[in-house]
Amino acid sequence: MNLVNLESVSHAFGPKPLLTGVSLGVEQGDRIGVVGRNGGGKSTLISIIAGELKPDSGRVTHNRGLRVGLLSQRDDFDPATAVRDLVLSGRAEHEWAGDATIREILANLIGDIDLSAQAGALSGGERRRTALARLLIDEHDLIILDEPTNHLDIEAIAWLAEHLAQRKTALLVVTHDRWFLDAVSTRTWEVVDSSVERYEGGYAAYVLAKAERARIAQVAEERRQNLMRKEIAWLRRGPPARTSKPKFRINAAEALIANEPPARETVELLKFASARLGKTVYDLEDVTLHAGGPGAGPVVLDHATFQFGPGDRIGLIGVNGSGKSSVLRLLSGTVAPDSGRVVRGRTVRLAHLSQELAELDPSRRVLETIEEVRKYIQVGKKEWSASQLLERLGFKGEAQWKVIGDLSGGERRRLQLLRLIMDEPNVLLLDEPTNDLDIETLTELEDLLDGWPGTLVVVSHDRYFLERVSDRCVALLGDGRLSMLPGGVDEYLSRRAAGGALSARAASAGAASAADGRAVPSGQSGSNGQATQPGRPETGTEAGQGAPSGLSAKEQRELQKELSRLERQLDRLGEREAKLHAQMADAASDFERLGTLDAELREVTAQKESIEVEWLDLAARLDA
Repeated sequence: MNLVNLESVSHAFGPKPLLTGVSLGVEQGDRIGVVGRNGGGKSTLISIIAGELKPDSGRVTHNRGLRVGLLSQRDDFDPATAVRDLVLSGRAEHEWAGDATIREILANLIGDIDLSAQAGALSGGERRRTALARLLIDEHDLIILDEPTNHLDIEAIAWLAEHLAQRKTALLVVTHDRWFLDAVSTRTWEVVDSSVERYEGGYAAYVLAKAERARIAQVAEERRQNLMRKEIAWLRRGPPARTSKPKFRINAAEALIANEPPARETVELLKFASARLGKTVYDLEDVTLHAGGPGAGPVVLDHATFQFGPGDRIGLIGVNGSGKSSVLRLLSGTVAPDSGRVVRGRTVRLAHLSQELAELDPSRRVLETIEEVRKYIQVGKKEWSASQLLERLGFKGEAQWKVIGDLSGGERRRLQLLRLIMDEPNVLLLDEPTNDLDIETLTELEDLLDGWPGTLVVVSHDRYFLERVSDRCVALLGDGRLSMLPGGVDEYLSRRAAGGALSARAASAGAASAADGRAVPSGQSGSNGQATQPGRPETGTEAGQGAPSGLSAKEQRELQKELSRLERQLDRLGEREAKLHAQMADAASDFERLGTLDAELREVTAQKESIEVEWLDLAARLDA
């Protein structure tokens, strides 16, 4: 059954057309993810579908009696209204308390908020979660969500995805969280160039389908260019006025040239050189840290020992308020530990991207803020000016002379990151780097980080991004430790669900313990299938003094040697696996060759799995 229908809908914001002649429909049971660049028209599209915005032209039809629930990026709460009245809409306590679904929604979204609190006293994140809870409690035929994962931690995002998957209502969701898109959507709409391109499947299927469309377009374009070159070469031979044939050829060539597609606007992030790192990056030795300063606020670390080594790519996970940002500030030297020691390598060149943008002077202009770091940078054999780099990052023409105070959050985020990287750091601390960035920019940031050769510690609620750029995950589980998670985010969620760790929301102090030294071996696949890097279990007499393993120093050294041997095997197998994937891609039309390569790939995968199990067993002995 058709719920909403759009016919030739057009809408503009000032002189800029956002939607032009868009015709589409939302059917009962549809689960649609909406993607596109910031400012491209996503929010405009869903506002028109929800009936909140009237288009400039075209027709929007709603099924009679349609109940639409819209979560916009702003709320209209009366500051004097209690949370209970906002969320429960006057339901009697026995009514909502006896409903398991309502209790579950309240517990997972606003369990830490006093229901008697007034809306005016809520933070931005609390207001957002309150609005989401109110929407989910009500009954709707179509739920439209605009960035629903904002202000939710990884655990809450996983719950929301599962909750929406169980609902029978149609769903339309705008989000930059690609993991969430894959979890909840079965179709994808891309708002691009004032039109809407439609794809079957979630985000992963959308990426594959788009790549295939691009490949087909590239083949067609190569044929077009070849034909054009032949036409132009023919036209250059002899006087064109001898017969009527040249005129036809000229017209054909002009038609080809006139039909050339416009150049795509792309944002390229460059791979900058980094200074070399020594053996030591950061060593935390018996560190105790409180979130609010010495002895104030909840305990973040309690006599914790941990090592961040050269080339480590670590995703730091924890619920909101667990102290992730405090750990980054500890590493950056902004805060000092209550006790213990933080050893920083002599060669460390640090760049810290915080959540606040106060570091950028709002009165300065974009180009000035880059040139004050460096006016020119050598990339490969070519020298780039600050202006050229800004243009490649999407700041074209007059945009380079914008005042920073007039930039959007995403533009300021990009600008701040560029300033940091141009200074050629070898250690990057990124605190929620994906805030306000659209999917296209996120993929380019990931591409940059792929080739960046330093040590990376990233905090993000964007699960896709976290798993994409990090090789191993470390969690703050409320027990005062930095706990390694060989199973990545999936392991974190299962441990939280099992109740094996203290909740950071409820715990005021963690149990004193030594650091969990186990790490994921190089080549082991995490939950996203990305290969991971070697870990660095603490060994030796100094690092092992506080370890609970009970092994002698000699036994620890022997285990480490065996672990290193297995890691080298995994590296070789990982390289072979990558080559096989490339060979299979080249042999896509040769089914016999594909069968041979697939058999070899299965054998390599089986060997990897066997070695990974052996590695984990040895790591468990070292960590026991």
